Amino acid sequence: MPNAPTPQTPAPAPAPAPERRLPGGPVLQDSVTEAISAAFFEELASVGYARLSLEAVAKRAGAGKAAIYRRWPSKLEMTVALVCAVAVDAPGVTDTGTLRGDVLAFLSEAAGALRHRLPSKIIPDLLAESGRNPELAQALLAAVRDPRRTRATHLLERAIERGELPADVDRELALDLLAGPLYWRLAVVRTPTGPDYLERLTDKLLAAFVA
Repeated sequence: MPNAPTPQTPAPAPAPAPERRLPGGPVLQDSVTEAISAAFFEELASVGYARLSLEAVAKRAGAGKAAIYRRWPSKLEMTVALVCAVAVDAPGVTDTGTLRGDVLAFLSEAAGALRHRLPSKIIPDLLAESGRNPELAQALLAAVRDPRRTRATHLLERAIERGELPADVDRELALDLLAGPLYWRLAVVRTPTGPDYLERLTDKLLAAFVA
């Protein structure tokens, strides 16, 4: 799940849930939903998914635990809903008019997320936890990875339509290459990048796509 906001983008704030009324119950206030959402990401970045408790989220948000359960029935569903809101509702893959421009924009967006205080902690933790928690893994694959991967495919399809890539380009491998090297550098080995790193990586990826 390494795709997200641009380097200039502030902390990813989940889109507030629309005000709604539970059957036979009170209206769910947007301000409370926003406070809980912000508290959730801070707590998740601080302690990780395994140690995350709804009690701690509620306390950080200044809300009651019941306010969380009125919105999400479990920690798993809360995590998937809020992470999905950030990852999937983020701006789509930029159409710059060229494959090189599109790839560079994609990498810049991903680098911005991986360098940010919250995603840089949350993304590796959720990926690691998914290896131990099949239920979480399946939920995140369906709600986050698959939609984001589909949107990234549009980058390749545009390039094919412009004649910049052959129609038989290996799409699966190209998608792996788009996300893998940058995630390894910034989230796994955490090595700083020089000012021209994304430019150089873009050129290598373009060469790999047509190799």
